[in-house]
Amino acid sequence: MSLKQTFSEKLFNVFNYTFFILLGFSTLLPFINLIAKSLSSESAVISGKVNLLPVGFQMGTYRYVLENDMFLNALKTSVLLAIVGTAVGLFVTTITAYPLSRVQLRGRKWLLLMFIFTMLFSGGLIPTYLLMQELGLINKLPVLFLPAAINVFNMLIIKNYFEGLPDGLEESAKIDGASNVRILFSIILPLSLPVLATIALFFAVAFWNDYFTAMIYITDQDLKPLQLFLKELLVSSSGEFLKDNVDAALNTTPQSIQAASILLATLPILFVYPFLQKYFVKGVLLGSVKG
Repeated sequence: MSLKQTFSEKLFNVFNYTFFILLGFSTLLPFINLIAKSLSSESAVISGKVNLLPVGFQMGTYRYVLENDMFLNALKTSVLLAIVGTAVGLFVTTITAYPLSRVQLRGRKWLLLMFIFTMLFSGGLIPTYLLMQELGLINKLPVLFLPAAINVFNMLIIKNYFEGLPDGLEESAKIDGASNVRILFSIILPLSLPVLATIALFFAVAFWNDYFTAMIYITDQDLKPLQLFLKELLVSSSGEFLKDNVDAALNTTPQSIQAASILLATLPILFVYPFLQKYFVKGVLLGSVKG
């Protein structure tokens, strides 16, 4: 039976609900304003009449953006980077976490200490750039995901999750003659889908949002991901975007082009997140606390 709430408890709940509803709405205001600008007419945007609702509704801005070769090429690069980078990162992080989760591994504590050390100290931007240059990765797609293929924080979450699985599963498999690789891929990983889905989401969002890595290592226009394209679009006030499209330059504004591009860039990750969201909280909790 539910306990009867006192007046002060009811008042506190009303305050909480009201506060968080207003807070959530305030975080949506910039997004709503972008939608309104992207759907408003040129004159309304230039005159500053657009706030939360479109003025002079039109869809031409999205057509111009979706027909632009630079935007489509950047979108293709980002999708490829998110898929390949997530797959590589999840694979490398998982095969690193599994042996480190086994107490019988010799030198385990020292290896963990070395990994944790990299969370606190890094080689620096210039040495890292020189290393990538020496490896011949400058202006190559792998430079966008290989340096981030192992994430120590994600690795520790997966390691802690593996340590929480019953030892009897591995012992019975070894009695049946299964190798460590067979145990990992046939027993451990199928039981670890919640934490793996969570870490995959971490990797996908990180790769999708990253522009700094491409800004440092990529000068080839065909390899620039979507976030770097958006950064250059905002800096250039859409001039490069519109210079080859006279019709777009006459009927759209830099603000509406920027708004439409930003909104289109957020859609792919918004479509992916609902499929992994159910694993998010469960996976983080199970990977953060040893059973």
